[in-house]
Amino acid sequence: MAVERKFVEDRIKKLKVKEWMIQEVRNAGFGGVDITRTPLGTQVTLFVERPGLVIGKGGRRIRALTERLKEFGIENPQVSVDEIEKPEFNAQLMASLLARALERGWYFRKAGYRFLYRIMEAGAKGCEIEISGKLTSERARTEKFLAGTMVHTGEPASSMVRKGFDIAIKKLGVLGVTVRIIPPDVELPDEFRVKEITAPDVTEAQAQEVKPAESVEGGEEAKEGMKNENAGDQGNEQRGEAEKAE
Repeated sequence: MAVERKFVEDRIKKLKVKEWMIQEVRNAGFGGVDITRTPLGTQVTLFVERPGLVIGKGGRRIRALTERLKEFGIENPQVSVDEIEKPEFNAQLMASLLARALERGWYFRKAGYRFLYRIMEAGAKGCEIEISGKLTSERARTEKFLAGTMVHTGEPASSMVRKGFDIAIKKLGVLGVTVRIIPPDVELPDEFRVKEITAPDVTEAQAQEVKPAESVEGGEEAKEGMKNENAGDQGNEQRGEAEKAE
């Protein structure tokens, strides 16, 4: 059980780092974190919308983040920051931005449709946004905003659908925001393409190859005609000899 316990501890450690990072860099647009072990240490890659806010003036903030990561038990952390090229296709970033909009006082239905249209206009194949919690009254409920195609079951739901989650702290309570996105470069199992097959053009070389075959056929017909004429001549000669004998 030692190996299994180690895997569980590493997973819990990564989850704690992710939750802490969401709170630390929320103003920069958190889009995810990737933690990879290397021979030189642990490589921590942050995906944000505005890298300048994470790096800080003269790199002060990123050095402070590196020192704080050591408190989570990460050996020799090396932090790097990458800018998200297509923010609309990053589900975690969209969930974080939507949660911040709800905290600023946006009406949940307006915010849900605004982000839904933004994602779909960028070219996504499908998007689903869920906002749950005490939306309009003391009783909690869930509102869904859906557009395009969305997969919920099977292997495509785990490998092709990008999922992000964040929370918005309101006066009535906490709202949960879940965003699911199918990017445009994903090929779903039910998609197919019809190939157009065109007749091949006959080239001059192929046409020349066909002509000898035609001449051979013509030669065979001529040979059969000669045989029939020879047979007719032989029959006439035999009849002439018979008439002389009589």
